[in-house]
Amino acid sequence: MPVPVRVIRKYSNRRLYDPETSSHITLDQVRDLIVAGDRVRIEDAKTGEDITRSILLQIIVEREEAGRPLLSADLLEQLIRFYGGAMQEFFGNYLERSVGAFVEQQEDFQKQVLDLVKNNPMADLAKRNLALWNELHGVFGNTWRSAPQKKDSDDEES
Repeated sequence: MPVPVRVIRKYSNRRLYDPETSSHITLDQVRDLIVAGDRVRIEDAKTGEDITRSILLQIIVEREEAGRPLLSADLLEQLIRFYGGAMQEFFGNYLERSVGAFVEQQEDFQKQVLDLVKNNPMADLAKRNLALWNELHGVFGNTWRSAPQKKDSDDEES
C-alpha cells in the first residue's frame, strides 16, 4: 500500500508549516519525517508550486556539511558531468532504481536477521535456562539470604 503524501507549505518568510500538526516545522523535522518513512510534498504556500526537490536538496546540503559526507567530491563531479548530456535521463533513472534495489536488499537482510534471531533454537534454550534460573533463585534465594554469615577471622580478633 502506498504511503500517503504529507503536504508541507513554505511561506514567504521561509518558514515551513505542517497543516497535519498545525505547526511550523524545521528542515530537521522534515528530515525526521522522511527518515520515519513519511512521503512529503513541499508546496509554495502562495502559488502551490511543488518545491519539494529544492527543499530536499537543502536538507542534503546541510547533512553533507554537518558530518561525514555521503557524497564525495569525485562522485559529485561525476554527477555534474551527466547534466545536460545525452545520458542524463537514463542515469537519473538508473540511480533511482539502484538506490531502490539497495533499500529493498537492506530491508530483506534485516528481515532475515530478525527471523533468524526469532527462530533461533539457542534463543529458546537461553530463555528456558533463564526461567529455570529465576525459578531456582526464587526457591533457594531465601535460604541463601537467611543463612548465617560466617565471620572472618579478622573480625573476630577485633
